[in-house]
Amino acid sequence: MPSLTPNPAAPVRASGTFTVGTRRVHRLGFGAMRITGPDVWGEPPNADQARSVLREAIRLGVDFIDTAQAYGPEVSERLIAEALHPYPDGLLIATKGGITRRDRHDPGRPDGRPERLRADCEGSLKRLRVDTIDLWQLHRIDPDIPLEEQIGTIRELRDEGKIRCFGISQVTVEQLEHVRTLIEVATVQNRFNYADRAGEDVLAACETHGIGFIPWYPLATGRLAGPGSPLAQAAARHHVTPSQLALAWLLHRSPVVIPIPGTGSIAHLRENANAALIQLTSHELRALDATSADD
Repeated sequence: MPSLTPNPAAPVRASGTFTVGTRRVHRLGFGAMRITGPDVWGEPPNADQARSVLREAIRLGVDFIDTAQAYGPEVSERLIAEALHPYPDGLLIATKGGITRRDRHDPGRPDGRPERLRADCEGSLKRLRVDTIDLWQLHRIDPDIPLEEQIGTIRELRDEGKIRCFGISQVTVEQLEHVRTLIEVATVQNRFNYADRAGEDVLAACETHGIGFIPWYPLATGRLAGPGSPLAQAAARHHVTPSQLALAWLLHRSPVVIPIPGTGSIAHLRENANAALIQLTSHELRALDATSADD
């Protein structure tokens, strides 16, 4: 199926903006997980291509890049600095810490020990070549460490000027409310996409409190993109792919949503960016919202 012709004039700017802390960014960002090796482990097959993807993201208007210490580990952050430092004005780079991985088959385990959180932050500062991390996110809450200790360390890093804003990942509404009693929360990063909307309640809480909601795995559509489905029909009407339509749906879903589709391909990056140009009608949105994986 043909997709929108790549627009050289920064198409992501059509996505609107959201303010993270005091920084206004366009709501279609870039997730830097896929610029590493297979299973987000080790070096990418082609490091020059990975750096080219990052530079093309900036050319397309991306001013929000999300990465993590665990991506590689450390590889994604290093490639970002190699490709983009000194960073263009207005670029916000978010990273994460608090996850330990042993090998490419290990999805990661929470490690919220204060010394680990501090080491992750310090390491990210060096790899990204910055004095302050714009948005530092706790990758997972460690159930074995008192939350007050984890957040206390993060507050110290913020007070030392090493972190500007704080975000949290993969939380329930109850956890988010607890964290908010300990520190100001700028963003939440939870799994959320057209096929998996289990995080609707967390998204609603973010809307209530003006917190940015960063959906990871944003392009998943599952069987909801099958022939004759509302998603497939809408994609055909707009002459785009179902994945582009699913990304456009996320952008229309809430003004606090900041999707971060990731890829190691420039062609796929351009396709994702042009999803910001898709304008969905109220009728289409109602049909798309009414469809769920349980149907």
